Amino acid sequence: MLFNSIDFAIFLPIVFLLYWFVTQKNLSLQNSLIVASSYLFYGWWDWRFLSLILFSTLVDFLVGMHLEKQENATRRRVLLWISILINLGFLGFFKYYNFFLDNFVSIFSLFGAKFNASSLQIILPVGISFYTFQTLSYTIDVYKRKLPATTNFIAFAAFVSFFPQLVAGPIERATNLLPQFYKKRGFSYDKATDGLRQILWGLFKKVVIADNCAEFANTIFENSADASGSTLLLGAIFFTFQIYGDFSGYSDIAIGTARLFGFNLMQNFAFPYFSRNMAEFWRRWHISLSTWFRDYLYIPIGGSKVGTWKKIRNTLIIFIVSGFWHGANWTFIVWGALNALYIIPIMLAKKNRNYLNIVAKDRILPSISDFFRIVSTFALTVFAWIFFRATSLEHAINYISGIFSKSIISIPDFQNMGSALVTLLLIFGFMAVEWNGRRDQFAIQNIANIHSRPARWILYSLIIFIIGMYMQTYETPFIYFQF
Repeated sequence: MLFNSIDFAIFLPIVFLLYWFVTQKNLSLQNSLIVASSYLFYGWWDWRFLSLILFSTLVDFLVGMHLEKQENATRRRVLLWISILINLGFLGFFKYYNFFLDNFVSIFSLFGAKFNASSLQIILPVGISFYTFQTLSYTIDVYKRKLPATTNFIAFAAFVSFFPQLVAGPIERATNLLPQFYKKRGFSYDKATDGLRQILWGLFKKVVIADNCAEFANTIFENSADASGSTLLLGAIFFTFQIYGDFSGYSDIAIGTARLFGFNLMQNFAFPYFSRNMAEFWRRWHISLSTWFRDYLYIPIGGSKVGTWKKIRNTLIIFIVSGFWHGANWTFIVWGALNALYIIPIMLAKKNRNYLNIVAKDRILPSISDFFRIVSTFALTVFAWIFFRATSLEHAINYISGIFSKSIISIPDFQNMGSALVTLLLIFGFMAVEWNGRRDQFAIQNIANIHSRPARWILYSLIIFIIGMYMQTYETPFIYFQF
């Protein structure tokens, strides 16, 4: 079920009404409704994979309970590895089986040996990378005694399957989300209206920015061999805003929807395209994943509290694994490695913690130096996204070669150029709003501070009007559903 679909527009109000008017007085019933609604939401794609979520939930629930009771260190490690191997085993099979098989066959062929093996027609379960990491974080935290194991299976099942963030995050920690299922939740008008504002802005990002950028990014990337350098550069820029609007838009809708039901999810994006170096960018982009890798992989292998070469090794590991998490393709691995190469010099110069505050926090415009830092960081990001979007390494290399050709100084020329110019104007307006709201959790949160009710509703109506004007006539899935 897509957030930008008629199905969800019907589903959400029904669940909302049942939640607040039928089950409000009974916490167990509320949690049970969340589980049932979440399974219906997920099963809308393919009901067969509901068994996978249920099995993962059962495994980590039981492992957590045994970890809580077990004092023997060896047995506790065995229990932890049971959870890790089962969860990553499912993820590895569904997501990476064919990738490893194909590369294994290719290695054999390099040495002149024949190895007959056929790929499997495997359907990737939607959101498996997200809920797998969410359940794993619970088991690891219980193992480390950071969190007591739950004995409430319904609450735990609701934590694992919570429909607003089930498919594409944020990847919530049990320390934040699970305790919220234990407490009685009362309806808050302020929280609900704030949630609706964030949903509205998320829909704008997805429907107006991402979907319109996708039309041109797809056209250019799919016909890159015949395009000029300037057109290819424009295609890369369109994809840069497509993926941001698409993924951060999903996160906004997810966080806003959770607030309608009285839950607080973590912020997943913090205006990353206003970053002044790549270290700051990764503190602001897909925050739930980057902090997950930091806490459960980077720090355990030594983090930054090691020698120089081990720092470099650890940084490469974290980014290559992050790239591989995104998909079974060498393009994602190179994308991750490239981002590591961006950050390593910053880390070695000890400037990776330089920009912890919002850019131009007390000013309307950035300083000249900050402006050029933002532009250069954005340029590096655009370059890296080419590998992310390309279908193969060869495609990415040819695409980049095409950009850095003599035709880079030509005027972009492709079908529907007039519509592309309109989309560029929409992007410009969108980024202006994002810049104005960069101090808040999301860009239009400060509309609530406008005292004039007519003025507030004029702004809401304008956003809704633009969504209606520029939305596609067909439902478009979110990019991160494939991960």
